[in-house]
Amino acid sequence: MQGEDDLRGLAKIMAFMRAVSILLVLMHFYWFCYEFFAQREWTLEVIGRILINFNRTAGLFLAPFYTKAFALVLLALSCLGTKGVKNEKITWSKISLVLMIGLVCFFLNTPLLNLSTALATLLYILTTSVGYIALMVAGLWMSRLLRNRLMDDVFNNENESFQQETQLMQNEYSVNLPTKFYYKGQWNNGWINVVNPFRATIVLGTPGSGKSYAIVNNYIKQHIEKGFSMYIYDFKFDDLSTIAYNHLLKHADKYKVKPKFYVINFDDPHRSHRCNPLNPSFMTDISDAYEAAYTIMLNLNRSWIQKQGDFFVESPIILLAAIIWFLKIYENGKYCTFPHAIELLNKKYSDVFTILTSYPELENYLSPFMDAWQSGAQDQLQGQIASAKIPLSRMISPQLYWVMTGDDFSLDINNPEEPKILCVGNNPDRQNIYSAALGLYNSRIVKLINKKGQLKSSVIIDELPTIYFRGLDNLIATARSNKVAVCLGFQDFSQLTRDYGDKESKVIQNTVGNIFSGQVVGETAKNLSERFGKVLQKRQSMTINRNDTSTSISTQLDSLIPASKISTLTQGIFVGAVSDNFDQRIEQKIFHGEIVVDNDKVASETKAYQKMPYIRSFLNENREDIMKKEIQENYKEIKLDVVSIIEREKERINNDPGLQHLIKK
Repeated sequence: MQGEDDLRGLAKIMAFMRAVSILLVLMHFYWFCYEFFAQREWTLEVIGRILINFNRTAGLFLAPFYTKAFALVLLALSCLGTKGVKNEKITWSKISLVLMIGLVCFFLNTPLLNLSTALATLLYILTTSVGYIALMVAGLWMSRLLRNRLMDDVFNNENESFQQETQLMQNEYSVNLPTKFYYKGQWNNGWINVVNPFRATIVLGTPGSGKSYAIVNNYIKQHIEKGFSMYIYDFKFDDLSTIAYNHLLKHADKYKVKPKFYVINFDDPHRSHRCNPLNPSFMTDISDAYEAAYTIMLNLNRSWIQKQGDFFVESPIILLAAIIWFLKIYENGKYCTFPHAIELLNKKYSDVFTILTSYPELENYLSPFMDAWQSGAQDQLQGQIASAKIPLSRMISPQLYWVMTGDDFSLDINNPEEPKILCVGNNPDRQNIYSAALGLYNSRIVKLINKKGQLKSSVIIDELPTIYFRGLDNLIATARSNKVAVCLGFQDFSQLTRDYGDKESKVIQNTVGNIFSGQVVGETAKNLSERFGKVLQKRQSMTINRNDTSTSISTQLDSLIPASKISTLTQGIFVGAVSDNFDQRIEQKIFHGEIVVDNDKVASETKAYQKMPYIRSFLNENREDIMKKEIQENYKEIKLDVVSIIEREKERINNDPGLQHLIKK
């Protein structure tokens, strides 16, 4: 009741002000058209004296403009509190037209020097009255639109805009991205402060959303500037590798010990270092061999990820693990490389089983194969062996053998005494072949960098689903205390679920502390919207009938960033949330804005980039390129090594009476 009384009182005040405004216009006509009214004896002496006294004290009739201006001010104030016109089809263009007509008719028809003629006086009164009425109508329409401005926000942008972080918060590990965000009808400058990158970061977005250009590239640059060792999986080699190489050239002074830059690239051995991911010095237990075999086989057979534990999935993994461990213990690991393991696996299984079972630590490991062999189950045995041979045969490549049999560097990239920046390059046209080898590098690096007392390091994996990263969920969950920052880029959660399985995908999604998302659709957009939560929003409804127009405003909890908005984000605009620290609290963790990139600066930097140099020269004294010859010789040497191993081992077994039972079997 009190609210209704207040509204009635306000309406009375508005009506009074409008009445005073109209009265001022009538007084204006009486004063400036006095001669016209006097000739017809339409004047009253008392009114004239009142107006003279009023003009003497207030000066309203010193000029025609004063009276009109004061009348217009009162009219404008009276329009603010009124309900306005009961018509929802009023537009700003109509208001502008009527307002322009009103201003012209009301202000630009100043009284003529002689208003004694009836025609001149009536014309002045008529045009001024028309102008006043037009201004009043425009004011009422404007009041209606201003009061119903929420109805114009059809996409609910105002309700879904919110205050974001505007303060730059830095530390020795942070990644800071400048942004622009919309709030309260204007664009504001802000910051996305990833003050704790060790809680892992996910970067989502459909192709072309700008995730690499705006975010991943900045992660690489800023972490190099802060002295991180780094591992980069470069799916479209050499996009990210070139950035890392050139940025390191500029900022090598940021490291206590200058890091070395290494590249693994199977396509061009000229620009690739050599590294043995099965280096025996880093394998301390047969479980390490199993982990390596597991990574290789699941990268070659992605469907096996969903069938872990099945007999025909575990059998080839165990067989390959046994071969790797045999090479590790044979002659102190002299031949312990992935190419040697492939070649040994492709030899006659009777020779391979005879040799492997001659070692007590492998005998139990191979019992499923030996049982099938001894019982005459040849079909089962052939199926078990073929499950390992067929996928691995795709990897027989002289170039791959060359890269994976050298020892130019070790994979402990965050060793404080010998820090490294390592870029491994894939090729979209050959990803099914290269992914297994690169996955092996990944799994070894995960084990080696997740240790205490090492240098702060950054793991950048762009296009994550193109490679199976064994142990990634464990790295995210445990590496924070060891100063390992993980940044994962991919297009959609469904990709992750398809290639990593539902359980591992959920673990990765739910343990990551920082998340960026460009345009994504479907379930991914819904999951993100739920993650960002809800906020109290205004809802306005308007009812128009024949007699009245009623407007009601209510509030309710609704999604801060709805899925529909995430699915229609413009290139370069991202939503997401960041995590904070005990000593650096971030009140506004959620963001929705454009990540500002200085395109001109990036273009000039890119133009000045140096190409990565040739790492290895294959030129002889006559300057002839003998690369193919050396790589082919290495390939033949590996094959001869394996033949030699089999011959020496068979001879050892023949000369050992305790192993004669293996020959009989």
